[in-house]
Amino acid sequence: GTTDHAESVEVVYDPSRISYGQILKVFFAIAHDPTQLNRQGPDTGRQYRSAIFYADGEQKRVAEAYIEQLNKAHVFDQPIVTEVVPLQAFYQAETYHQDYAARNPLNPYIVFNAQPKVRKLRAYQQAKEKIRNR
Repeated sequence: GTTDHAESVEVVYDPSRISYGQILKVFFAIAHDPTQLNRQGPDTGRQYRSAIFYADGEQKRVAEAYIEQLNKAHVFDQPIVTEVVPLQAFYQAETYHQDYAARNPLNPYIVFNAQPKVRKLRAYQQAKEKIRNR
């Protein structure tokens, strides 16, 4: 891209139901590879960089501390390259990008890149439910 925008999602959440820390855990463990610079899976370019756009100083502090913990624990084979930057604006993608995976479940990109992440997230949620119901 030529705009220096990053392809991203805006996460709107209820902190009484899920914490910012839990969202970070999913972001780093399931959503993508935070060690790839300007790349995610088969997609390359700065628009595919790993980034956290924080809304306030507390989110920035928590994100930076979590990254530091992951790096110190050597959770990944390479250092985390995720940028932690202030949220200035969020622009929705064009309509044809909205709900793309749901509308195109047989698309090879979705089958090989998105669906494995969804399965991993569902397994994570099921494990959390089992622990909660004990």
